[in-house]
Amino acid sequence: MESLKTKILTLIIFSLFFNSVLAKKTGNDNRLNTAENVNYLSPFEKEIIYEINLFRSNPSQYAKNYIAPLSKNYKGKMLYYPNDKPLKTKEGVRALNECVRELKKAKQLSIVYPKPGLTKAAEDHVNDQSKTGKTGHYGKDRSNAKTRIERYGEWHERIAENIAYGGISARQIVIYLLVDDGVYNRGHRKNFLIPEFKTVGVASGYHPEYETMCVIELAGSFTDN
Repeated sequence: MESLKTKILTLIIFSLFFNSVLAKKTGNDNRLNTAENVNYLSPFEKEIIYEINLFRSNPSQYAKNYIAPLSKNYKGKMLYYPNDKPLKTKEGVRALNECVRELKKAKQLSIVYPKPGLTKAAEDHVNDQSKTGKTGHYGKDRSNAKTRIERYGEWHERIAENIAYGGISARQIVIYLLVDDGVYNRGHRKNFLIPEFKTVGVASGYHPEYETMCVIELAGSFTDN
């Protein structure tokens, strides 16, 4: 009987050790899944928050694992992203290589946590542009990120807004915003690299021209109304 108990205990310890090693190998980290139990986000929106946290928790590793390998998918200025239709870029592989170099020098950043008010601000802009078909940071009512965010609460330290049009996966959206092809001040990349950000809101939806769009609101901290 004692021998059986010893064997069972050994199996349990081995199983726990194996699962821990597996999690490290696959990159799974529940700490990064800050939106897991949030009920106002879609599964896709939760994936985007996880992907942002995966990047911010180790920018250098993220660049090495997920961005640098895409360099072989360029033919001139055409990018053949896996499982997506070809995308004609403005800068070609140069923007991607520049992104990889910068992220390899970046330090670990704080992960972000979802906030309802920031999500509502993002939803407002998705709802607006899904009807108008416009792009950019200004709404039909002339609202901008600041006015939309302040409808739903009080922000602290600083805020920023990233918008992606098109994109078939959360990872593709985050990578495209980090590479920031054609955006010569790399504003989206800079927003993702701001260390003060600790809260986030995400909304995704339909866009008449690009089929899909995603709005990401970032704040140092945020107090909902």
